[in-house]
Amino acid sequence: MIVANKLGALGLLLTDAVSEALGELSPSAAALLLTLRYHGDMTTTELAAIAGISQPTAVRVADGLVRRGLIQRQDRAGRTAPLRLTRTGARQAEALQRVRLKAMARLLAGLSATERAAFERTLDKLLADKAALKRVLLYHVVAGNVKASKVVTLKSAKTLAGPKVGISVRDGRVYLNRTSRVVKADVAASNGTIHVINRVLIPPAS
Repeated sequence: MIVANKLGALGLLLTDAVSEALGELSPSAAALLLTLRYHGDMTTTELAAIAGISQPTAVRVADGLVRRGLIQRQDRAGRTAPLRLTRTGARQAEALQRVRLKAMARLLAGLSATERAAFERTLDKLLADKAALKRVLLYHVVAGNVKASKVVTLKSAKTLAGPKVGISVRDGRVYLNRTSRVVKADVAASNGTIHVINRVLIPPAS
């Protein structure tokens, strides 16, 4: 089961919005294009690390992008050959980024200027510390595929971050750690079930 907060729901909405613009590109291929567009020439090893995919996957995806004329291999520097976007690849990456920005703008349209500023500060803080970001994200994930009918019978659930998250029911509503309320339950996903909550869960200090 995935017990997701609004960040998780936001991620899903962004993924859905961007996927419409991917066409025949896989999410991994899109990640490599965008990484090359905004970080410049890189080896597959560097791309894999930044895009968050395995080295074999990066090699396979890069080979496909080369065949499609979206990236090209540069002259070898030692044992590696840096990859570079072609003009067509650069246009594709820019189109993907425009779609992502438009999707984000639509999703944040309901926030006030103050709320947007607070949201941006929170993201900046999380993204600055990858270990902390990973811990926060994993604190919203538990193993298995547990529906709402099961959640209401639990007192707590062990998260993939390690610590347990408390579960309680008050006035017919489900709360996590007593303050985060489930606002939408049983959202089907390819790798589990999402329960959207109205407040970010912060794991206890390790």
